[in-house]
Amino acid sequence: MRAKTGNPLYYLEQHSTSRLQETLVSFDSYKNIGEVLKDYGITSSEDNYIIEMEMMIRESFKEELEFCLREFTFEESEYAICETIIFPILKEVYRNYRDKFTLWSHKPLVYDENLSGIPDYIVAKRSPLGKEVFEKPFFVAVEAKRDDFIKGWGQCLAEMVAIQKINEQPEQQRIFGIVSNGQLWQFGQLKANLFTRNFRAYTIYNLEQLFAAINFIFSQCELELEAIALHNQR
Repeated sequence: MRAKTGNPLYYLEQHSTSRLQETLVSFDSYKNIGEVLKDYGITSSEDNYIIEMEMMIRESFKEELEFCLREFTFEESEYAICETIIFPILKEVYRNYRDKFTLWSHKPLVYDENLSGIPDYIVAKRSPLGKEVFEKPFFVAVEAKRDDFIKGWGQCLAEMVAIQKINEQPEQQRIFGIVSNGQLWQFGQLKANLFTRNFRAYTIYNLEQLFAAINFIFSQCELELEAIALHNQR
């Protein structure tokens, strides 16, 4: 079992991402969800909690995605999956929420030496100081490298736990996570010590339903943001 510390380091802005990649490997060290559940006393469950929220998908985006799927080889390139499928899909939904959130790519995230690393993508509160300032994160997306969803979810849940501790509202706030290999998309959420994975998964071959699911997650992040604002006013 990994030792716990109560000294949050939060964000190491003074270090470059390239240097941090060499040292922050904690998230990636988790091989499966079970390891995270044991280390942090979390209970796991499954439920279909996603309520699909339909949204319009631009035709230009559909054409670009179809072009990428047809022209590029993804089996041998993890970067191609992130850059041409996962990030563009997240970004397309994010466009409708950019006034409240910022979508970060490979941003270092640190709570302590056991919960640190560089998530593939983070959606965080948009700072009134500008897009360069990293505020409270709400959900993370992780690539299932080599189609390994077991390890992907171990990494993703560890990142969700780190966010929960950084935000210092473990009892109230829900943290959301996505694990994807580009084709298949799985969803989970963490509230207090309960992790719930959505029983149903989504694929890019039914793009409308996938977008509706991601749109729902963004809308829930919006509700969490509003709840935090109300709590702070008390």
